[in-house]
Amino acid sequence: MAQRGSLMFVLHAHLPYVNHPQDSAFLEENWFFEAVVETYVPLISVLERLAGEGIRPGVAVSISPTLGAMLENEALEAKLVLYVESRLELIGKELERAKDDPALLRPVQLYHELYSEAAELLHKYSGDLITPLKALQHAGQIEIITTAATHAVLPLLTRPEAVRAQLAVAAEDYEDRFNCKPSGFWLPECAYEPRLNSYLKLSGFSYTFAESHAVEAAGAQAPNGVYSPYRTSNGLGLFARDAASSREVWSARFGYPGDPAYREFYRDLGFDGDLEYLRPYLGSDGARRPLGLKYHRITDAGADLSAKQYYDPDAALERVEAHAADFLERRMKQTDDFYAARGARPLIVSCYDAELFGHWWFEGPAFLEAVIRRIRQERLPLQFVTPTEYLNSCQEPGEISPGISSWGENGYFDPWVNETNDFIYPAVYAATDKMIETANRFRNQDLNSLCLRALNQAARETLLAQSSDWAFLLYIGSHAAYAKGRLEDHAANAVRLLGEVIEKKIDEAALAALERQNNLFPRLDFRVFASVSKF
Repeated sequence: MAQRGSLMFVLHAHLPYVNHPQDSAFLEENWFFEAVVETYVPLISVLERLAGEGIRPGVAVSISPTLGAMLENEALEAKLVLYVESRLELIGKELERAKDDPALLRPVQLYHELYSEAAELLHKYSGDLITPLKALQHAGQIEIITTAATHAVLPLLTRPEAVRAQLAVAAEDYEDRFNCKPSGFWLPECAYEPRLNSYLKLSGFSYTFAESHAVEAAGAQAPNGVYSPYRTSNGLGLFARDAASSREVWSARFGYPGDPAYREFYRDLGFDGDLEYLRPYLGSDGARRPLGLKYHRITDAGADLSAKQYYDPDAALERVEAHAADFLERRMKQTDDFYAARGARPLIVSCYDAELFGHWWFEGPAFLEAVIRRIRQERLPLQFVTPTEYLNSCQEPGEISPGISSWGENGYFDPWVNETNDFIYPAVYAATDKMIETANRFRNQDLNSLCLRALNQAARETLLAQSSDWAFLLYIGSHAAYAKGRLEDHAANAVRLLGEVIEKKIDEAALAALERQNNLFPRLDFRVFASVSKF
């Protein structure tokens, strides 16, 4: 059967840089541990399993530099191994507790399988999960792209030097990690504005992604809507997200993740279990916290958590197969309708946060695998393609002038600039301005080792202060005190270090402590913040 259209899955994997080597059980480090066990390990397993069976996944994965640094941080890797071992110990006790309750026993067994799989994969790759991803890309099974250095919302950076630094550091970080230059760039929060075109192109990126209304705003320039790639006036390739296929997978209200058979995210053993029984697995403060062991299904989305019924993995997998079939049926209809109207084969670009698959939507990795398998098994006239593959095979894309946009609430920058978080920007901008001013001052000077270390660490702190995550956590009211503290600390650290360099009074002990904690971008050179010379 002739191919009717192409599917492009883009999984954006990102976490803010969280590294607290001085604490053996820091709460926010659990974001990383949970994402590894519930998302990254299952996705790697799915991709490796498909590739091993001769079924090419053909998906694109965006790995943020901050996540990449955490995946390669030896101290975090050691903590991760202890985290998995601790959960397996607790699950062993849970298997004994549930042995006479079949309804409870089955989800406990599932978690034993999940954490055992994580332990095996971590052992196989000596804790380094970049290795299998790199191997999959090298074998042509997937394409890996990058995003801004610390996931800054680029349109909100007022200084061009700051935008260039975020892009240049990301490109260098990718090349160091994957031993090749990156082709694609994921705009953090899918946040686009026209001035980014030249910065992306000059940084060596060939293409990026935008929200659907960025293309729709271009009107007649985009006759195929979101169903084909475009290029900007300087030749930057542009893919637009398809809202329908994204909503079906992303939305718990309108999409698949809200199915009653699927796992309930918000009910957790850490809050259900006996406190004394759980105490060895909680933090040093002994306070209740999520432990990642969630035994209940959604049941009724409107029901109280106490009314949720036990999770049945077999029933959930039946729904996964049904939803995979429904997803592909809808994509077939999209391609048929488009071909009937335009006489051309469309490209459907489906973009998601990778953490949706497994962490938020527990069944997500199984869904992805089912979709890819069904195309092969049923010989559907659809094909998964990576961005570079598509651009290399399609006709020269038409030129477009996209509109300002993001995939945040209301379609623009509301989640990152509002009354809950707008107070952060004076500190961020002040640190950025001071960094640029100091980089210009010292860019051509012969610096001693201590001074150079301080300037480079100031650049790290400036980049970390610019992260989109702090503003978003303040907006949703989750870990708000931590987010506020991180942002204020990074901005203050940068300003203090720059002042010490100028005054020639560098506190070496304090600098070393920062270098241990915020130790990403080992080759970072502070001059990346310097202004472009004008003659």
